[in-house]
Amino acid sequence: MKAEKNNWQSELKKNTKALAMWTFLWVFTLAFVAFGPKFIWNENKIITIVMIIVNTLVGVGMILINRKHLNSQDPLQRKITMDAMAITLGITLILGISYSMLDITNLITFNAEISHLVFIMGITYLIAMLIGNARYK
Repeated sequence: MKAEKNNWQSELKKNTKALAMWTFLWVFTLAFVAFGPKFIWNENKIITIVMIIVNTLVGVGMILINRKHLNSQDPLQRKITMDAMAITLGITLILGISYSMLDITNLITFNAEISHLVFIMGITYLIAMLIGNARYK
């Protein structure tokens, strides 16, 4: 029983490290795509397209390792995580569409940027995880 628990914990630790690495790689390649054309490769479209493809492929890898990480969690932690993801999806979808409508109808004086939505998504997920973990302590 103890050996099984240690094996599960080591698998979870390994998957957590892999997820952190893939997340870092995705953010790094995203920054490369965002700043590379202007500061590194002088607006070369071919290099930009290649880097966008690389970023997309790394993003797919991050999604796959995230799924593996979820499957290695214990049932309670998986429930907390899935609940947080569901809340995040719902809030992001509703606020995102409302935000876009504000922009389309010119009720806001600035453009609705995806970065604003990503910020809301991150904050929502963080708060939902904190509440979920506190609820089941």
